Amino acid sequence: MKIYDYKGEKNICGERIAEARKKQGLTQENFAAKLQVEGVIVERDSISRIEIGIRFVADYELLVLCKILKVSPDYLFGL
Repeated sequence: MKIYDYKGEKNICGERIAEARKKQGLTQENFAAKLQVEGVIVERDSISRIEIGIRFVADYELLVLCKILKVSPDYLFGL
């Protein structure tokens, strides 16, 4: 499967994820642990890569990210 870049990035929601994570008072490590509890297996370095836009975010991951961060997909997409 070919994963395309959009304006040089693998996702458009990384900055908003970082912002929402920090508002929740979560470290990247704590956030990764919460995702793992929900069934999304990611490590802390994957969170970092998502937030800086160099890792693709799958649709099922996005739903769990929204649940943990208590935000809507529209928020993460910047809409």
